[in-house]
Formats: sequence, structure tokens, C-alpha cells
Amino acid sequence: MRITDLILKSNKTRFSFELLPPLRGNNITHIYRITDPLMEFNPSFINVTYHQEEVVYKKRENGLLEKKTVRKRPGTVAISAAIKYKYPSVEVVPHLICGGFSKEETEYALIDFHYLGIDNILALRGDAPKNQRHFIPEKNGHAHADTLVAQITAMNQGRYLDEELQGTFHTNFCVGVAGYPEKHIESPNQAYDLRFLKEKIDAGAEFIITQMFFDNQRYFDFVSACRNEGITVPIIPGLKPLCSLREINVLPQVFNIDIPESLVREALKCKNNEEVFRLGVEWGIAQSKELMQSGVPVLHYFTVGISENIRQIVKAVF
Repeated sequence: MRITDLILKSNKTRFSFELLPPLRGNNITHIYRITDPLMEFNPSFINVTYHQEEVVYKKRENGLLEKKTVRKRPGTVAISAAIKYKYPSVEVVPHLICGGFSKEETEYALIDFHYLGIDNILALRGDAPKNQRHFIPEKNGHAHADTLVAQITAMNQGRYLDEELQGTFHTNFCVGVAGYPEKHIESPNQAYDLRFLKEKIDAGAEFIITQMFFDNQRYFDFVSACRNEGITVPIIPGLKPLCSLREINVLPQVFNIDIPESLVREALKCKNNEEVFRLGVEWGIAQSKELMQSGVPVLHYFTVGISENIRQIVKAVF
């Protein structure tokens, strides 16, 4: 079922979460250990992230550098299929990124998702690999998420890259995109950022999942700004509980977000990461309850490899 149909079907706030594919060497049981504890709360959908392949350079004996592409995490298509058929009542929403994909490879991936009966996609540009300062699109690939959305929309209309292809089928993907309550790290300001978000919606995106935030007012202001820009699609808040003291410094650097002074102050009082973990759960419960009272369509949680904190929050809220 399409995410927008799930939202329209109920006047209550729904629950969903995002999975990070395991590092190479782990198998699907790693995913199930994270997912199983959350299934009792009837999640509406599960996002599966995609990570671009990374390039490394190895020095040869002759002094020249050899370029090698490495994949550190299993493929999103395979993980999405495993989740879909273990939890048939839950919708799977795989990420599809611009980085590392040509338009032809994107089309192949979409054909695979359609074949698996997956109806929803989160379309993202993706981050630049660690060894690149700026995002560089693949040759004959998408430079921005709006054209990726447009390609998916075209397939929904039965239009493929090969215009002479016979017997094409119409896909039925419901496409989501990312939104940034505190603006994308590469945008000079929020007004500039919203312009590009509007372009993604105009290209065919039907819902938005936000970057994590710790101050709900940021989300409320973002929704208001979107509505003023003419963006009317559902805007799903993305939440991540604080887990360790280290995250106070790491999360703002990686995700370009602020952590409220009151939360930082309480975290600094904690004697160890176990206490920070409990504080993160308490803050997450308070955040979730306020957002639910405001009528958000879905509460979406980023697991980042663990789910016990999400389980405690959802148990207190739903």
C-alpha cells in the first residue's frame, strides 16, 4: 500500500522506523534482532537506507595508485525483500540515491522493486563519499533528487529510458523525499533550501520525511514554511534519541543540527552513557507526545543499529 494511502486511511498518528543495513560480515539475523522488538507496536512502514559504494586507493609496488571500489554494506534490494517477506503486514520503503547510479542502473533497481511488490521509494541525492569533498554524480546519473523523482514519476506513467521499448508496464511508486527543518548542510539558508524541496514535490514526490531534530519548534516552523511555499504533502517528523555523550558533538557535525541547551546541560550531568541513554529515552518520549498531540501523520524513528531505546519510547507513547 502507498504511504499516502496509509496516512489517509487513519486519523491517528502512525509509527515507523528506519533501518541501517548491517556492516559486511553480518547477515539478516542482525536486522531481525533490531526489528523484532518493534513489531509488537504495528509499524506502518520500515525504511531501508542505501549507502553509496566507497572508493579506496591502494599503492602498487611500482608506486602507482590502484583504484578499487568497495561495498561495505549489503544491498538494499535484498534487505528490502527479506523484510517484506518476513513481515508481510508492514510496508517497506527502500532508499534510492543518486550517488553511484547511472539512470540505467536506477531503472534496473526500480524494476527490481516493482517486481518485489514494493510500492514506496524514498528518493535522495545521497551524501558525497568520505573521500570526496563535494557530491559528484555518476556518469549519466542524477545530480539532484528532483530529477530522480522525475524518472520514477515517468515510470509510473509507463515511460522508460528507451522510448522505443515495447510492452512497458506502469509502476505505482509513491515517492518520498527528505526535508530539513534546520536546512540542508549545503544550503545557504532555509528559503533557498525550500525552493529545491518544492522542485522535488513538483517533480512528483508525495510525502516528506524530515532530518532528525531535538527541538519540536524547529519542526513546527518548518511545516509552516513549507505550507507558505505551497508544499501541501504530508510531512513526517524524523526522530533519533540521544544515546551517548559523544553524540552531542558528533550529531551536529554530521547532520547540521542543533541540540537544545537544556538537553546538553542534562546530558553533561550524566555519569555514564547508560544515564545518557535513559535521558535520550525520556526526551524522546516528551518529543513524541507533543508531536502526536499536534496531529503529525507518522512518528518516524532512526534506529542507527539499536532499537531498545525506540522500543521504550514507542511503548510509552502508542
